[in-house]
Amino acid sequence: MSGLNRLQLPFLPGFSFKEPNETKFNCPQTLTYKSGCAIPVPNHVMSPLEHLQLESQLGEGKVPYLTYGKQKKDPSNCQPSTLPNYVIYDKKVLKFDAYFKENIQNSVLEKCRIRHVHIYYYLIDDTISISEPVMENSGIPQGKLVTRQKLPKNCEGEFFFWKDLNIGTDIIIYGRTYHIVDCDNWSREYLVSQGIYVPPSKQLPADPYLKKRQKVLKHHNFTTSSTEDKLWKLLNLDRQVLRFYCVWENRDKMFGELRSFILQFYLVDDTMEIREVHKLNDGRDPYPLFLHRQKVPKDRSNIPSLFPIASMEPSETETDNWFNDSDFAVGKTIQIYGRNFLLYDCDEFTKNYYKAKFGIEDFHPIDIKTEPVTLKKIETPPYNGFGSLEDSLQSCFSLVPQPPKKNIVKMLLNDGKVLRFEAVLVHFIISFYSSKFCMAY
Repeated sequence: MSGLNRLQLPFLPGFSFKEPNETKFNCPQTLTYKSGCAIPVPNHVMSPLEHLQLESQLGEGKVPYLTYGKQKKDPSNCQPSTLPNYVIYDKKVLKFDAYFKENIQNSVLEKCRIRHVHIYYYLIDDTISISEPVMENSGIPQGKLVTRQKLPKNCEGEFFFWKDLNIGTDIIIYGRTYHIVDCDNWSREYLVSQGIYVPPSKQLPADPYLKKRQKVLKHHNFTTSSTEDKLWKLLNLDRQVLRFYCVWENRDKMFGELRSFILQFYLVDDTMEIREVHKLNDGRDPYPLFLHRQKVPKDRSNIPSLFPIASMEPSETETDNWFNDSDFAVGKTIQIYGRNFLLYDCDEFTKNYYKAKFGIEDFHPIDIKTEPVTLKKIETPPYNGFGSLEDSLQSCFSLVPQPPKKNIVKMLLNDGKVLRFEAVLVHFIISFYSSKFCMAY
């Protein structure tokens, strides 16, 4: 009996068929999962039962793909060419080094200027951007010269393609000629993989004016005084401020007090300003500056008599004895316009400055804390008998006595409550109203 007839036997007792060579009775697994996709098991050996089933389907004219559909392709075997371009060329950029010459008009020192640029070609959308490295103190606008865009190649509507860029070629972009001399390693490998010959790299030419300027600076040693030159101070000491915490002691005078200030000395021009430290409820107007920024002479009284003191501040033509950084130190008392200021502390920058320049190591702050002022407790004078006790007490709280405020809560709680008493001397009834604190006979 053939295998086809065996499969057509009815499944009845005595008609069952058993394969004597079959050793595995489990259902074979023909599919597996890889990266989340179902793929067929490679090198799968069909069992005899599977062969018989396949033969019966073919004998009856049943094709497997008509029943189960066409077999899907294995996504793991997909070629890179099937992926879209925005996935293949994402974040892939060709970089080229180039330069262009810029003519200089009306200049004796230079006739042309050579400017180095970087050309970036984005493979994802065939756009190009050009940027120039920023050079310090160049005096010309640098950075992004051409924003990322498709650049026209000619008047026929064509745009630049990556095949148009190579070492040794000249490209004209918006009337400016760029000469390409070098590219990075990845760009070279990409062009070679596409079958394009890439010449060896060239060196970027130097700017003749910058080369001449560096040669002049190399053979000349310019030295300037660091103490009197204003330009040196501006370039090296700008925004450097010495900060001292000081107090003005004038408690020896009538109504004198100890007032706190912050003295700031600007190293760039030897000027100073004094800011007052306001306290809560100190009774003073909140003016931030006690002395505005200016150069302060050490001896204000030692000014020529011809100088109009009442109308103008002294300048360098009248005196040259000004305060400088060597006149300040923690624990020192300085006189500014007739007022004695005690410097009791400074900030961290000031400590590092004096340690580096003058070698001072002692910056121990001075304790200026004073005993807190204790206010005398106000005692209520005895009752003088005029008016009620509450009315007389209001004159002790303010110059203009106000009527005493009634206890509204007590009036509402005790409203309608009356205390009645019976007297013995004369028979009458005493009524006490708790809400009004009065009695009725």
